Amino acid sequence: MLPSHQTFSAALQQKGVSRRRFIKFCAAMTATLALPPRYVAQVAAALEKSRKPVLVWLQFQDCAGNSESMLRSSHPSVLEVVLDLLSWEYHELVMAGAGHQAEAALARVVREEKGKFLVVTEGAIPLADGGVYCTVGGRTALDIARHVCSNAAATIAAGACAWDGGLVRAHPNPTGAVGISEAVPEAKVINLGGCPQNPVNTAAVLVHYLTFGVLPAVDQYNRPLFAYGRLIHDQCERRAHYDAGRYVQEWGDEGHRKGWCLYKMGCKGPEATFNCPAVRWNDGTSWPVKAGHGCLACASHRFWDVRSPFYERLPQVPGFAADVTAGEIGLGITAAVAGATVVHGIASAIRDRMRTMPGARPQASKQPPKKEE
Repeated sequence: MLPSHQTFSAALQQKGVSRRRFIKFCAAMTATLALPPRYVAQVAAALEKSRKPVLVWLQFQDCAGNSESMLRSSHPSVLEVVLDLLSWEYHELVMAGAGHQAEAALARVVREEKGKFLVVTEGAIPLADGGVYCTVGGRTALDIARHVCSNAAATIAAGACAWDGGLVRAHPNPTGAVGISEAVPEAKVINLGGCPQNPVNTAAVLVHYLTFGVLPAVDQYNRPLFAYGRLIHDQCERRAHYDAGRYVQEWGDEGHRKGWCLYKMGCKGPEATFNCPAVRWNDGTSWPVKAGHGCLACASHRFWDVRSPFYERLPQVPGFAADVTAGEIGLGITAAVAGATVVHGIASAIRDRMRTMPGARPQASKQPPKKEE
């Protein structure tokens, strides 16, 4: 592990990362953060001068999906993040140390970096029966979270379980699982909803913090607006098929093979907010809808309970009616135009008739009155 006092710029040079590659990374992060291109230089300058922040990654009631998502990121690769961007001091899944040695490293960070280090939490925290349903090193997840997160500069809740309890909290929730904000209300938390979170967004939050010294703007759920501020429906490459009334009726049919809209198959895109269509997964290769499966709204609040059954379509989606065809839309527009033409013709005929009736008042002139000499 490189020393935590080393700057990001020095770490890049030591690892042989070219200036071109560094600027490309800064440009990608700027775009993800929805910042104008002129901010690329500011992001680069801030990262070059930044002291490498210390980061710890805590895992509680989880499936390790968010860690796996991060480990499979190659732009930047997890190696770059670990060795160049962060001083990653604790992460049970990837660290070499174990047992008392590992727990001593975590205790040292909290003691020596109080108020300066960053935390990523993964998984829900059980509250039932004193939190006994998740323990690490003989301590409950609740005890660890309170001790670590309350002393951190900021906490990133990675994934649905860390945000709001996720799958573990789904009915009937026997362990009393909750998200980090509920378990440690005094912690400064930003939520990266999703099952799992997208590593591009995690990296972007860290870059924003290093560049501006604050976490990015958030919505009512403390999710960053750059990632959760737009409907998936408005970003989807299948949106034109929705507007034209072309829908997949059953898996494997002609529409499915042609990439038509998946609304009738239960896609929750019209009500879900996330930047999946923009940043995608696996180095921007694809995302669920492009791959042929509807959106489950996995970045929505309590989606395991409120968005299921996952294959039942949403009712009353705004826009064109979901059951009309393109032909019917066209006929409707034609009928509306024809109707407006008929009404206009009738109104004109009435006005002409009124003008010819005995005793009818002459129509006022539309010409402006002449000025008196």
